[in-house]
Amino acid sequence: MFWNRTLKVKVKKIRDSIMQIAFVIKLNPKANAFVFGVSTWKQNYMRMFLADYEVCFVPGNHVSFLLAKVISRYKDVVFISWGFNEDESVRMYAQKHNIPIYRIEDGFVRSIGLGAMHTPPFSLCLDKTGMYFDSTGPSDLEHILNTYNFHGNPELLLRAQTCMRQLTQLGLSKYNHVGKQNVEELYGPKTKRRILVVGQVEDDASIRKGSAKQWTNFDLVQLAYNENPDGEIIYKPHPDVLTGRRPGCSNIEDIRKMAKVVEAPLSLDDSFQTIDHVYTITSLSGFEALMRGISVTTIGAPFYSGWGLTDDRQPVARRKRKLAIEELFAGAYLLYPRYADPFTGEVLTLEDTIQKLIKQKEDM
Repeated sequence: MFWNRTLKVKVKKIRDSIMQIAFVIKLNPKANAFVFGVSTWKQNYMRMFLADYEVCFVPGNHVSFLLAKVISRYKDVVFISWGFNEDESVRMYAQKHNIPIYRIEDGFVRSIGLGAMHTPPFSLCLDKTGMYFDSTGPSDLEHILNTYNFHGNPELLLRAQTCMRQLTQLGLSKYNHVGKQNVEELYGPKTKRRILVVGQVEDDASIRKGSAKQWTNFDLVQLAYNENPDGEIIYKPHPDVLTGRRPGCSNIEDIRKMAKVVEAPLSLDDSFQTIDHVYTITSLSGFEALMRGISVTTIGAPFYSGWGLTDDRQPVARRKRKLAIEELFAGAYLLYPRYADPFTGEVLTLEDTIQKLIKQKEDM
């Protein structure tokens, strides 16, 4: 009896949610976006970033019978998924009914706190082709980087140079929750060439979709260690793994035999101090190192690899030209993301966002 009552309650909740979606859609002439895989805490601010759609958050990540009946009544429909969180039923239904699937993810200058801390972002990337971290197929960002006439827009390149300078001088990154640290106390005196290995969450979609081989953090450290026998290897675990919010697969004691492990919270900006070279699988930290003039080896295929700026171990044939660092920055940070104040809904530029993050840090 108990399980029957529980099932009835669940069915009623889903039915009520879908009927509410149907009612809202009738009231608005905008394109209708059915959004899948989005946690409840993200939904309010996502409406601000998707103001050009009538946004309908779907409970769960699949197409149910009731939802299919609602969708079938409307012509102007798109599906939007957080990353690749949608169920196979969503992809099958979209393919059958010629409904495009767009994908959305956090942008590259996000917030003070981590997403895992439920900190709302100042930027999101809505991609109508693929997703920037999925190297198995094209994306809107890849198209921008392949085709945009950067030389024809000197104002954009000047903005890119100014924003890069601001971000590096102010020590801003994607996340900015860690205070300033004395790197020499953590790293010790520098006596030889220093190699920073940046750890990632090993089951993250950025590795599953961005790397042909499923590298682990141990593999990455071992590669850096073998290729730099006279260097000092420093390993920085991913902050979500360091704090226990996400699982770590590699044995830290095995890594410790080859590298000095940074076990205290350390901002990316501080972690780059005294570093000569960076190894990463697909982490954004590799691009942030490039912005600071540090050479980078990528063993997966992050969005910034394949354009002539990195030592690439996984080529991407679709990436067909050489780019300067300010061109790559302009495409990825100025043309690709959407910026908005998640607290007020105000549409922002990257320059506005930088100022708001500075103000937030000052008020902490």
